[in-house]
Amino acid sequence: MASINTEETIKLLTDLVSIPSPSGNTNEVITFVEKFFAELAIETKRNRKGGLIATIEGSDSSRQRMLTAHVDTLGAMVKEIKPSGRLKIDLIGGFKYNSIEGEYCQIETSSGKIYTGTILMHQTSVHVYKDAGKAERNQENIEIRIDEKVHTAEQVRALGIEVGDFVSFDPRVEVTPSGYVKSRHLDDKASVAILLQLIKQLKTEKITLPYTTHILISNNEEIGYGGNSNISPETVEYLAVDMGAMGDGQSTDEYTVSICAKDASGPYHYELRKHLVRLAEENKIEYKLDLYPFYGSDASAAIRSGHDIVHGLIGPGIDSSHAFERTHKSSIENTAKLLYHYVQSNLVANN
Repeated sequence: MASINTEETIKLLTDLVSIPSPSGNTNEVITFVEKFFAELAIETKRNRKGGLIATIEGSDSSRQRMLTAHVDTLGAMVKEIKPSGRLKIDLIGGFKYNSIEGEYCQIETSSGKIYTGTILMHQTSVHVYKDAGKAERNQENIEIRIDEKVHTAEQVRALGIEVGDFVSFDPRVEVTPSGYVKSRHLDDKASVAILLQLIKQLKTEKITLPYTTHILISNNEEIGYGGNSNISPETVEYLAVDMGAMGDGQSTDEYTVSICAKDASGPYHYELRKHLVRLAEENKIEYKLDLYPFYGSDASAAIRSGHDIVHGLIGPGIDSSHAFERTHKSSIENTAKLLYHYVQSNLVANN
């Protein structure tokens, strides 16, 4: 095995998180990924939901694999234009208003024009509002201050801003000298970058996979249905590559690949999980087994939609998920190594 080019993966990750792509508005980032595959001469097609499917022919096409990661992120929509000229928002994805307070953002109009702003509490100024620290962070109190000279709803509408316009959060991506990657939307663009770099490495090394393998870059995972369709009848194994959840009671960390045994949807396939652990141990890949209590993946969405598949979930460990996320390059590298060996291994049914 050639060495994993983690620095190139991190550069790719930086490019990905810098492209706004809240669920429902992902065409730009899907086009970026599409061009990446095209440069590698990898066949792709878009599904009607706007996701992208890349196919790599393997030695056996009668039994196939699918790997998935998602490019859609958390975000918001304009819910209301207030008489003051500020914007009320409605959230896209599962997170809390307090996690975006003080964040820079951009508003994209239906004509494609971009305006910037800041997400703030209405009662922000401590010099004016006695309850500035105690007021609830919710839809009524959180608003967007637009970086334009607007003081009425009519002035805002004159800019072209309207209810239903998408709001994206500034990722504030930074790579530290100590190897940490800090950014919003590491869930799940870290995994997308890992998968893209994996495919590039397989092409560079001229490796023929044992089974035809599909890579689904899904674009609706954060709202629950990114990976529940476009699964070929020949697909036997389906592996979601998504973030590992960290917190109290979790074994996942920022330095290893996390192998999920169970999330809110229930246990993942036991034999596939054991197969992933064996591959990690045989190849001296650092890993952690874990359960994610409030989590569902594209693999669990596929199971719920009725597909008869063996399903699994792995990914890099992400701290402070759905907020101010961080991981380390070693977690990216360990995840990449496990995927490299997994796609070249036998199907679980053969073990």
